[in-house]
Amino acid sequence: MMKKENISVLQIGKMMYLAVTPTAILSTPAITYKFAKQDLWISPMWAFSGVIAIWIALGIHRLFPGENLVQAGERILGRMLGKVFGLILLLYYLYLGGVIVREYGEFVVGAFLVQTPLLVVSGSMVLVCAVVVRSGVEIIARFADLFIPVFALLFLLLILPLLPELHILKMLPIMGEGIGPSLSGAVVLQAWFSEFLTVSFLIPFANRAGKVKKSMAITLLAVIVTLVSSNLATLLLLGDITGNYTYPFLIVARYINLADFFTHLESIFMAIWVLGAFVKICVFFYVSVLGTAQWMELRDYRPIVLPVGFLLLLMSIWVAPNLQELTHALSTSIIFSALTVLVCIPAALLGLAWFRRLWEKKNIQD
Repeated sequence: MMKKENISVLQIGKMMYLAVTPTAILSTPAITYKFAKQDLWISPMWAFSGVIAIWIALGIHRLFPGENLVQAGERILGRMLGKVFGLILLLYYLYLGGVIVREYGEFVVGAFLVQTPLLVVSGSMVLVCAVVVRSGVEIIARFADLFIPVFALLFLLLILPLLPELHILKMLPIMGEGIGPSLSGAVVLQAWFSEFLTVSFLIPFANRAGKVKKSMAITLLAVIVTLVSSNLATLLLLGDITGNYTYPFLIVARYINLADFFTHLESIFMAIWVLGAFVKICVFFYVSVLGTAQWMELRDYRPIVLPVGFLLLLMSIWVAPNLQELTHALSTSIIFSALTVLVCIPAALLGLAWFRRLWEKKNIQD
């Protein structure tokens, strides 16, 4: 039997912040710059898919308290179609988990451990995450509690020393070509914001589920502020060459030089990335394992943690042959697949659930 675990709404907010922000800081500035140019710092403000994803998760919770999307899907669509929907959703979470593990591995190997095989770096992270996931969502939440202050402090240690070096003129003209470029750049970010649907799998564990709405609103705002800050710092330092780098914010970290003493602070960025990526992989890993156990109607998810972890590692190898292809996928196919699987299909599912609920009420009244 799966024991009932409880986490606070604040912990859910922290988990979701770390489940979205780390990879967004790493990957999106260069991709967004290609579309938005000097307006890339505005693009995170158009967090449409994040708002919709949170709205879907809260709607499912109101209609089916204590159930996540995999469980609610069978209630809404029936057993057969519900199983099909659940399978699609779980396979996509496994795919996204593979992408995240691959991003982690490519960054660590490409920027720091250049002589270490990618499989070793990725495999060690998956193994550590498997131990945490097997311990339950409460342990993941406690890691989020522990890492959030460190994450925030290290992020500020990167941003604050740069302030004298930032040139405000590099962000001008603001919206010189209208709102279009910033919206085009925002399309890239919707893949990351759509990951807020993951909260649907965490709400059933909340000790005060009624407070989740406020917590998610604050979390979404915190993610937007973080991305605006990192994009703005990158733009005001690098300017027109922002799009030339795979990891612009890493270049920003390497630029810091305080009195020729505090230099090469990319290790701080490395710490931010590892801490954030660890929690993010744990969250997606946990959702994949929990959802699979519920889909297969198992009494406990723990026996399938290692098999799913093995599939996660295989998926990280399969998602792209190299870093260039992975970066291209992040700016093209993954955007549209994320919006389809994490926003459009669940929104249609929620709409159908509401329609059926209204229809049932009408029949009862008649």
